[in-house]
Amino acid sequence: MGEKKTNYDKTREDAEQRFLAYDQEKMIRKFQLEADEAFLYLRFVGRDYRINRKNGKIEWNRNRSEKIGFVPVAAGFEETLSILDVLCCSKEDCHLSGNFHTIDRMKSTRYAAAPGAGLYASYEKSFDQDTGKLQRALEALGGIREYPGDAAARLPVFDFLPVIFQFWHSDEEFPGTLKFMWDDNTLDYLRFETAFYVMGHILSRIKEEMERAVN
Repeated sequence: MGEKKTNYDKTREDAEQRFLAYDQEKMIRKFQLEADEAFLYLRFVGRDYRINRKNGKIEWNRNRSEKIGFVPVAAGFEETLSILDVLCCSKEDCHLSGNFHTIDRMKSTRYAAAPGAGLYASYEKSFDQDTGKLQRALEALGGIREYPGDAAARLPVFDFLPVIFQFWHSDEEFPGTLKFMWDDNTLDYLRFETAFYVMGHILSRIKEEMERAVN
């Protein structure tokens, strides 16, 4: 008897099936994706991904060397929902404004609540230990140094959609604090709740890069 599917599994599988109903050629043109008969290809938070054109399954490439080829690993819930939301549900004429705000202050979210204090406390505590290592991890994910922040970078969520990550080291009065700054038109690309999937995945990728640098 196989493992019981969780609600996350079911939601991911539903998204994969919905993907098959959309015009894939339109996605390719819209986001200038690489593609062949079997897969669509894109980068997401510093990794190469491919989407199976027949079943909607998404995999990322474990291999960091182009000489070996694609070593597939099944994408998780956050990755799958984030990628498919953008490809399937973004607005036809989505484009960047060049203006960045916190998620609760983007246009179309005027009445949205700000992320709760302590939402990312465990990551803030971890990142506070070494902001130099944090900055290197951001750059390993394709980030370009930004200011302000003791560690900060403009990160490519996708090649066509950036986010600015900022972190301030703790002092005598305040704990370490992180902030995400989104383009004002981000919600033309993805849903409000999807942005939280993306932020969660970015934080896990940053932590992973910091830990990898130690080993």
